[in-house]
Amino acid sequence: MTLILRILGVLALLMGLLWMGQGAGLIMWPASSFMLEQKIWILWGGVLALVGAGLLFLAQRRG
Repeated sequence: MTLILRILGVLALLMGLLWMGQGAGLIMWPASSFMLEQKIWILWGGVLALVGAGLLFLAQRRG
């Protein structure tokens, strides 16, 4: 269970950071993405990154 939490936590954290970068216009990949320079994705990415960090914290406490 700890391994699954860690994998999900890392994936959520990385995806959240990607969303934040795309929303801020720092990561312009893929070029056809609807998320590019859309400020709302900074918020959603931050929420997802926090969820990922929480999962990593929970996995560390369990392990």
